[in-house]
Amino acid sequence: MTQLSRQIAIVDDDPAVLKALERLLKARSIDARSYPSGRQFLASLAERPPDCLIVDLHMPEMTGLELQRNLARQGLRIPTIVITAHDEAGMRERCEAGGAVAYLTKPVQDTSLLAAIDEACETKR
Repeated sequence: MTQLSRQIAIVDDDPAVLKALERLLKARSIDARSYPSGRQFLASLAERPPDCLIVDLHMPEMTGLELQRNLARQGLRIPTIVITAHDEAGMRERCEAGGAVAYLTKPVQDTSLLAAIDEACETKR
């Protein structure tokens, strides 16, 4: 899968994070779509599920872990990268048990995120 054909969804309630991540991915010729909430992301799935999902763990309405559970209930397996500013004990394990391929703490390093995206897209194949 070439980077040009990859579609990455970003779900984060912080507009600055959405903008920064979208800019980073687009600079690497990766198709990035951003959503300010899990509900808006779920509503977009009728179009085309992304190849990879980057989701903030702590959001109002629906957390990243709740979004993972929702996708699993729908039978959707989207490789997911969880990002968080608040690394809590045991949370990495809970996210990985929920299907996350990576768990990164903010501020996210560009190289770590891009490597996680590569791994996630390879997982989907």
